[in-house]
Amino acid sequence: MSELRKISRREFMKRTGQAGGGLVFALTFATACTPADEVADPVARKLASVAPNVYVNIRNDGIVEIYCHRSEMGQGIRTSLPQVIGDELEADWDKIKLIQAIGHEKYGDQNTDGSTSIRKHFDLLRNAGATARDMMIAAAAATWGVPAEECVARDHAVHHEASGRSAGYGDLVDAASGMPQPESAEFKSPADYKYIGKPMDTIDGMAFTTGAAKYATDMVLPDMLYGTIERCPALGGSIASLDDAAARAIAGVVDVIRLPEPSSPPVFNVLGGVAVLATNTWAAERGRAALEIEWDLGANAAYSSDTYKEQLIASASAPGRVTLNRGDADAAAASVHEAIYYAPHLSQAPMEPPAAMARVDEDGNCEVWACSQDPQTARATVAGTLGLEPEQVTVNVTLLGGGFGRKSKPDFIAEAAWLAREAGRPVKVQWTREDDIRQGYLHSVSAQYFRAGQDENGATTTWLHRTSFPSIVTTFAPGVPGPQANELSLGAFDSPWDVPNLRIEACDAPAHVRIGWLRSVCNVFHAYGAGCFVDELAHVKGRDPKEHLLEMIGPARQINPADDGADYGNYGQDLAQHPVDTGRLAAVAEKVADMAGWGRELPDGHGLGIAVHRSFLAYVGAVAEVSVDANGMLKVEEIWTCIDAGLVVNPDRVRSQMEGAAIFGMSLALHGEITASGGAIVEGNFDTYPMCRMSEVPHKIHAHIMESDALPGGVGEPGVPPIAPAIVNAYFAASGNRVRELPLRNAGLV
Repeated sequence: MSELRKISRREFMKRTGQAGGGLVFALTFATACTPADEVADPVARKLASVAPNVYVNIRNDGIVEIYCHRSEMGQGIRTSLPQVIGDELEADWDKIKLIQAIGHEKYGDQNTDGSTSIRKHFDLLRNAGATARDMMIAAAAATWGVPAEECVARDHAVHHEASGRSAGYGDLVDAASGMPQPESAEFKSPADYKYIGKPMDTIDGMAFTTGAAKYATDMVLPDMLYGTIERCPALGGSIASLDDAAARAIAGVVDVIRLPEPSSPPVFNVLGGVAVLATNTWAAERGRAALEIEWDLGANAAYSSDTYKEQLIASASAPGRVTLNRGDADAAAASVHEAIYYAPHLSQAPMEPPAAMARVDEDGNCEVWACSQDPQTARATVAGTLGLEPEQVTVNVTLLGGGFGRKSKPDFIAEAAWLAREAGRPVKVQWTREDDIRQGYLHSVSAQYFRAGQDENGATTTWLHRTSFPSIVTTFAPGVPGPQANELSLGAFDSPWDVPNLRIEACDAPAHVRIGWLRSVCNVFHAYGAGCFVDELAHVKGRDPKEHLLEMIGPARQINPADDGADYGNYGQDLAQHPVDTGRLAAVAEKVADMAGWGRELPDGHGLGIAVHRSFLAYVGAVAEVSVDANGMLKVEEIWTCIDAGLVVNPDRVRSQMEGAAIFGMSLALHGEITASGGAIVEGNFDTYPMCRMSEVPHKIHAHIMESDALPGGVGEPGVPPIAPAIVNAYFAASGNRVRELPLRNAGLV
């Protein structure tokens, strides 16, 4: 008689993935983000090793341990990082063991944000591998009594060609352990790269495929409690009254705890509310539903997105604070065209909502496991929340089931740590989808005003861009009236247009929710507005949109917004050091148009739209083909994208990022909208905040990578901004109707 057993989907995936046949990955890397107490290798711990730097440890069994100081959330950094280090080290790919680093200042910047993991660390990672390589060479040379210049590293070993001697890296550990550690070394020639620039399968593929990958929600400790939190619907509100008797009566509920009232500004602090702790998630959620709470909604009780939209548009329609000025944007013109573009609040909505597990020992030390994009900030936040020194806090980084900026904000980690201390037991806090959408850090709502003047020949001679949106800085500081320099450096200051008279103005907008960054941040709405307005100008002038776009970009040149008075702020300093290269921008426009067959005859009801944008030092072009049926409904038929990201470490990961960005951008353009009423966020799950369904996604998404010897640029974020304007422009080409507000579903088009 067969036995009927209930097993989880994850267990099913593990079992089927390990059965005979099927997909096999031949990799020797450690299981993806398994907790430290589960992967500790007692043999390896006894082995002698040498660590030339914090990123590399070479064991005397020949295994090279590489520490990944960045967070893996699908972008492939746990593969790309060892590609860079391993290449310079001349390591055997099958002898590399990846270790996920804890949050610690010794690793430098660990904030996996702003598409910086490769573009800001490429030389650092190369140096980590190269210094380790040179240390092995020095050890071999000393052992053999020969000049180091006569030795060469190759295939996980050092060779002395003149004598024919060679020694594997593991054999050199003892000799290397007493030698000085070099601070820098000469890099390999790109012509000799073995891993850099080559497509490599993600090292976590096996774990992803079989369900063995460990996310924060998978973490379990003995005697752990499961926590869920009811928070005030409006930002800054507080509890007026609480009756938790019914919640406490539910089987499995262990405790009901009020959290500290929210701070102002909120920063990453605990958001307040009432936590229900239970022995299982079902009991915790039932207990939460049974809470009887009356809220004092506070200062943001009247926040309504409909009213606020009118305020934003009015703000953008009036003169603002001049932040960049070239020539005279008010100069007389033969004709003038103007438009206002609006984009709503958005949620990052990663597939895995925020989750964190924490325990506090008898000495007050705290250890957490969390899906964190920024473990050092998490460490500091937990320390501040508990009144500890940072050295008393350990942050273990799990895999992230998506992040898009949400998980660089460690408020949910602080909640778990605070509750663990109060409960005297380990606690895992799991946000629900509704928590994530309603109480997260929203992408800013925006209104933009554009005005352009043309001369008698149709050339654009003046350009005025006003942008109004509540600033991210309001999350960290009081009294911030509107857009700040850091945000204006993301798609406003770095305007590529060849216009002699150009002015950028920032218009005030107060914040009523927690504002945070979302994939590509302010580039999303700035690219949408500018990309669509340039397309509008093309049709006003009777020009082909692609040719007009190239005309607006103008000849190849370097544009430094600081020359026109722009202040990039601290966040934008790395962008300020890299002027806009209009030649590269024009090249991706030409290439993506060619990929799409720009100018070809299209079926009735079809249209092509094009847009380009530079963000995070990468240049991206996008073309969308859409169709409009007899009922006026829009369908995106095909998308082409092209990126110039400079030197590319793993082209497979870049293509996947571009494909994902196309779908992400489609979701924002077609469906993305967060609204508020009575201070509370209306949307709560994917029924009211939908993503693109499989039936909506184009049958083909093309991604091309430009060959480039420029320094590495960003990849994870730059693919998003040009997607929405490309789709909106294509819709106009297909229908003759111009849409200036997102999402398109509000216009009844999807």
